[in-house]
Formats: sequence, C-alpha cells, structure tokens
Amino acid sequence: MIYEAYTIHEACAIHERKGLLLMTDREITYRENITAEQAAEELIRFAAPVREPEEVPLLEASGRILAEDMTASFDNPPFDRSPIDGYACRSEDIASASPEHPVYLTVTEEIDAGGWPSRGVGKNEAARIMTGAPVPDGCDCCVYQEKTDCGEETAAFFAPCGKWENYCFRGEDFKKGDLLLKAGTKLGFVELGVLAGMGCDRVNVYRKPRIVLLTSGDEVTEPGKPLLPGKIYNSNLTMIAARLLEFGLPAVYTAAVADDPGAMAEMLRTAAEKADLIVTTGAVSVGKKDIMHEAVRLIGADRVFWRVQMKPGMPTLFSVYKGVSVLSLSGNPFGAAAAAEVLLRPALQHMTGDPSLALVRRKGVMAEDFSKRINGRRFVRAIYEDGRVYLPDGLHSNGVLSSMAGCNCLIDAKPDRERLLMGDPVEILLL
Repeated sequence: MIYEAYTIHEACAIHERKGLLLMTDREITYRENITAEQAAEELIRFAAPVREPEEVPLLEASGRILAEDMTASFDNPPFDRSPIDGYACRSEDIASASPEHPVYLTVTEEIDAGGWPSRGVGKNEAARIMTGAPVPDGCDCCVYQEKTDCGEETAAFFAPCGKWENYCFRGEDFKKGDLLLKAGTKLGFVELGVLAGMGCDRVNVYRKPRIVLLTSGDEVTEPGKPLLPGKIYNSNLTMIAARLLEFGLPAVYTAAVADDPGAMAEMLRTAAEKADLIVTTGAVSVGKKDIMHEAVRLIGADRVFWRVQMKPGMPTLFSVYKGVSVLSLSGNPFGAAAAAEVLLRPALQHMTGDPSLALVRRKGVMAEDFSKRINGRRFVRAIYEDGRVYLPDGLHSNGVLSSMAGCNCLIDAKPDRERLLMGDPVEILLL
C-alpha cells in the first residue's frame, strides 16, 4: 500500500525551512511485524539529518557538531618561543662550557612572556628569557637557568646546549592554511581548546533536532499532583525526556495528552510545525483506548510500520506527517525504554551526526539463569561488569521500571534461543 499525503514540493519547502536534508526517492510502503533492524533502517531513512548551522559562543559549543571546516588563518605560535625559563643564546658560544670551565656571556635584556625582544643577540651574548617568551634573532637554543649562575649582567654557563635544543618554532602547533577541524566533528574539550587557540570566541555548529515528546493515557497523572483512585504517575514522559537530555538533545516541548484521537491529532498537527521528530508513548496496541492509529489517520499521516519483532516494545508505530517523523512507542515503561535505545537512538545519531550516540555492543557471559522463556527476540535489562552479565533484583515485567535502576545494558537475546542459562554467551547493548 503506497501513501502520498504531501507532494515532494511541499516536503522540500518544509525541510528547507527546518534545515533538513531530504531524499526525494523515498517511497512509503506500510509494513507490519518487521525486525528491529528493519525498523531502525526505516527510521533512519525518514529521520533526515539536521544540517542548519547556528553560531554559538565557544563555551556553549561543548558536545555540539561542527558545521564548517576550520582552517588556521595564522601560524601558532606566531613566533619562535622558549619552552623554558633560562637564557637564549647561540649554541656555538657555549659548546665548551662545563662546571670546571664555565663560559661567560653578556646578558643583553630580559624577555618575559607577552613581551618582545628589543634587539637580536650576537656573538658571546645571551638574553634572559621566560617560558613562552619570543626568542630573539640570532639565537638557536635556550638554556635552563639551573645550568647557569642566573647572572643578570653577565651569566656563567656550566654546560653546552645543542642547536635548536629547548626551542619552539613558529607554527609548531599549526600553520596558516592547515585544516584543523573538519565539519561533522563533535566538539569536546580538546577541540574547543584548538578553536580558542585559533582565536575563535564563537563557532558555527549544527542546530540540535527539535524533538517534541507526547505521552498518552487517561490513567496517568503528572508527578507532584495527588494520585486519585485508578491513576498512576506519568513516568514515561520524564524517563524519555531525561534520556534525551543524556543524549544532549532536550525536548523542545513535552505534553501529556488525553486518550482522545481528535485531541492527539490536533497536538500532532501543532507539534509538526515546530518539530523535526515527534516521539509519543502509549496508545499503540489494539485496545479501545489505543488511539494513535486513529490520530495519525485523522491528520493524513503515512504509516510506515507497526509492530516490531522485539520484546518489549513490539507495538511500536512509525508514521510520517508532512516530512516529520512520528515514532510512537509502547506505553509500558520498560517497553518504551527498550525501544528508545534500539530504535530511537540510531535515528538520533543519523539526524545529529553524533558518533557518541551509536549503539555499542559487547560480548558477555551470563552470571546466572534468566527464569523467563525468550520466545522470540527479547531485550533483557542487566548489569555488565568485567565480561559477566548479571540480572537485577525484581520483576522483569514490561510495566516494571524500578528493577532497571542501576542497569547499564540490555541483553539482546536472539529468537533462536529458548532460555538464558548461567555460562551462556550473550551479546549486550550498553546503555
């Protein structure tokens, strides 16, 4: 079944406004009961990379993705300089120096860091120099002050120094025209230091994807409010929003929506005006209150897939509305958490270009038995430590979140296994 809810021209206009890259050859074919890998591929196919640059202060750029190549406009350091406190001189003048037979040189001046030599240094002369100070013309080495008598007008040298020893050349760090950082680089403390060394106080980075987070359920109450009979607190909104924060991607808007398809449809329409990606939790199964299917139909969204061969998170629904991806996760807390890692995280890596969001897999060995049957592809909360995989205390139900506290991985139990027993090799996804 092929859906076409918007024209390519309309989609291009939307993506141009949002700074997104659009692949115009994407055909939308609805599928059900696909693998987790196929689901992730569909999300990546439609969750377009965000490539709209914005200029931010350097100290606000940590963790951001560089939007342009950064090329040096000058040599750094911009002059030959001393890496030590001591004296700058000519190596040939002190070649015979020793403690028994010191060589005496006339001190012409003192050059401090931030200063500039007033003259060059000639034969049998030396300049007192501090770390980072420019080396005067005529010198080819710098001598540690500990190897002199620290004289102010005349200094005694007790050891020779090789040519260009203790000498930092102009452009030693980088030279004018050097490409120092490529577009797409994630900026950490070292990269920010490089940019500062280039004289940058602001830098162009890609803006962050605008993510809207919605939760559904008449039964949920927001934390801080009284818990009435039949109600539960809304943990999904906080959990997914917090995970996005850990990814460096704060949601631009969050809301809890009633189990009403019209209300959800209107919220989706409004959210699509400001969002690059909409994430919802709840109302995606087959019950009377599972209103997401009707909501996406009301707005004319294209359904891409429903149901994924994974437990938990099986009823995940993915739609596209006017170029905006709508990922609808299970309302069960652990189901939402697992699908956020397995499906949402790769899409976010694709949108941002942030390599730190890539799923990291490790091999491990079960340290104990897992009591439940696998029955298909299953993701199990666990603790990975020194190659061994431990299970947390508490229930492993999809609706139970508390036993996930302290876990640092998900066991990826493949459908060809019935049970996980102590000593079995397993593959895990690091959280």
